[in-house]
Amino acid sequence: MRVLRAGPLLWAAMAAYATAFAALSVLRQEAFETGRFDLGNMVQAVWSTAHGHALQVTNLHGAQASRLAAHFDPILVVFAPFWWIWPSPNLLLTAQALAVALGALPLFWLAHKHTDSERTALGFSLAYLLFPATGWLTLNEFHPVALSCPLLLFAIWYLDEDRLLSFAFVATLAALTREEIPLVVAGLGIWYAVGRRRWVAGGAIAAAGIGATAIAIQVVIPHFNHGVGSSFYHRYDAVGGSAAGIVRKAFTDPGRLLSVAFDHRGVHYLVNLLLPIAGLALLAPLLLVALVPELALNLLSSVDAQSSIHYHYVAAEIPILFAAAAIGARRLGRWAGAAATLVVVAAIAANYLLGPIPLWRFVPGGQTFQAKAAQVTSHDRIAARELKLIPANAPVTATNALGAHLSERKRIFSFPYLRGASWVIVDEQKPSLGDHNDRKRGLERILELRRDPRFRLVKAADGVLTFRRR
Repeated sequence: MRVLRAGPLLWAAMAAYATAFAALSVLRQEAFETGRFDLGNMVQAVWSTAHGHALQVTNLHGAQASRLAAHFDPILVVFAPFWWIWPSPNLLLTAQALAVALGALPLFWLAHKHTDSERTALGFSLAYLLFPATGWLTLNEFHPVALSCPLLLFAIWYLDEDRLLSFAFVATLAALTREEIPLVVAGLGIWYAVGRRRWVAGGAIAAAGIGATAIAIQVVIPHFNHGVGSSFYHRYDAVGGSAAGIVRKAFTDPGRLLSVAFDHRGVHYLVNLLLPIAGLALLAPLLLVALVPELALNLLSSVDAQSSIHYHYVAAEIPILFAAAAIGARRLGRWAGAAATLVVVAAIAANYLLGPIPLWRFVPGGQTFQAKAAQVTSHDRIAARELKLIPANAPVTATNALGAHLSERKRIFSFPYLRGASWVIVDEQKPSLGDHNDRKRGLERILELRRDPRFRLVKAADGVLTFRRR
C-alpha cells in the first residue's frame, strides 16, 4: 500500500512519538523507576542469550531458570545479536518505543483502504499514537508482549488483504511474544472465516492459534517449570483457578464470572479503553471477537494491574480496537472523516485526563499519575555512582529498583534473598521485598542486614547501602 500525501505527516508523527517515548523510557530508567521485575528480568534473559545461555534468568527464589518457565515469550532471543552492538537496557526500551510507533503504519493502510481517504486514515493513526493506553504500554518498562501491538496490526492488514503468507509470518512473531496472544490470532481467524466466508483458511488460523496457546501453556511452560503449570493461575482462584476451571465456572456459575468481570474496576477499565476511541470500535463487532480472550484474562484476574490501562496488559487490545474502528468507519460513508476527527479529539482529551505525557501536570486538571517518574534526582545520581562499586560479574542481591541496573550478569538476586550473593546493595528510600514495594518490611529487613555478621557495610551514601560478604 502506497503512503500518499499524508505520508510525510504520518512518518513525522511516528518519529516524534518514537523519539519522545524512547527518551522518556530511558529517563525513567535513569530515575530508578524501573525494576528488577520486570525490566531487569528481560535484560538478564537477553544478556544470557547473547552469552550462550538461551533465556536464562535468576528467579525470585534464587534459582537459575529459563524465562520460559514463567511466560512463553521466546521472541526475546531476537534481541541477543543487537545486544552485542548496544549492551544496555536502553536497547530494549528504545526498541519498544520504535515498535509501538510503527503500528501507526498498518493502521493507516487499513483505514485508507476502507474509507478511501488519506486524511481519515491519518486521523486514526494519530489517534492511535495519542491513545492513553498506547503511551502507558510504551512506558511500562519493557515487555515482549508490547511487540504484539504493532505485529497484530500488521497481521490484520495482511489478512484483510488476503496475503496469507505475510499474515502467517507476522502472526507467528506475535505468538512468540506471550502465551495467550495466539488466542487473539485465533479470533482473527474467526473474523476472517465468517466475515470473508473463507471457512477453510479462517478455521485453520483459529485452530492453529488455539493449539499454539495450548502447547505453550500445557507443554512448554510446565517443561521449563519442572512439571508445574503456570505460576499465575492463582490470579484466577475466585473464578476457577485455571483455564478448565474458568470454562466449568462459565457453565455452573456464570453469574460469578459476570460479577467479577464487571465490577466497578472492570467497568472503569472498559470505559478507559472505549471512550478515548469514541466507541467507534463497536462499528465492527465481528472483529471484536479477537478481543474476548485478552479482556477475559484481564477482567477476571484478581491483580488490579491487569484491569488498568497503565500496564502492558493492554498490548493486544489496542490493535483490535483501532483496527475495528478503522474498518467500521466504512459504515459511516461520507461521515467517516468527521468520525476520524472526533476520534483524534477524543484521544487528545483522554490523553490530557489519562495519558502519560509529563507536561499535563502543568495544565489545570491534567493527568499527574507518575508525572515526575522521568525526573532524575540527586539521590538517583548517587545511586548510579554507588552501583559502580559492584563488580561486573559478581553475584549480587539488590532491591527491586537497583536490580534493574544490575541484571547484565549470570546471577542477580532479589532482596532479601542473600544465599549465594557476594555483594548486597539496597536503597532505604526505595526498599522492596522481592518484586513488591513494601517500605515497612523492607526497612525492617535492611536493619537485619546491618546486623548480619556475614556481611560488612562497605559504603553508605544517601540511604544507598553497599555490603560485601565477609
